Amino acid sequence: MQLRNAHLCLDCEEVHDAQVCPVCTSEAYVPLTRWVEAPERRARARDEPSSSRAEIYRALIEAENRPSRTRRLLKGGAMGVAALGVLGWFMRNPSPPKRS
Repeated sequence: MQLRNAHLCLDCEEVHDAQVCPVCTSEAYVPLTRWVEAPERRARARDEPSSSRAEIYRALIEAENRPSRTRRLLKGGAMGVAALGVLGWFMRNPSPPKRS
């Protein structure tokens, strides 16, 4: 159903595109375009490619070389374990000096 043809029934709040509500047979309706703006139909020819669509498509094809989520989690986990090890090494009690 196209937005410009959609009607909201004032009695049962059903969305329809007929002159009479198919649920309650009421003729009291309001077009949805009263609240939701419908874009103008076909601002450009269909054969003409959109530059914004072309940019989006190009961005999808040329994916960034980002590391995977698993790789980032493993790297973060390894860094956390290393940090805890260093912290534990600094927090340990020094051994008492040996008396001869």
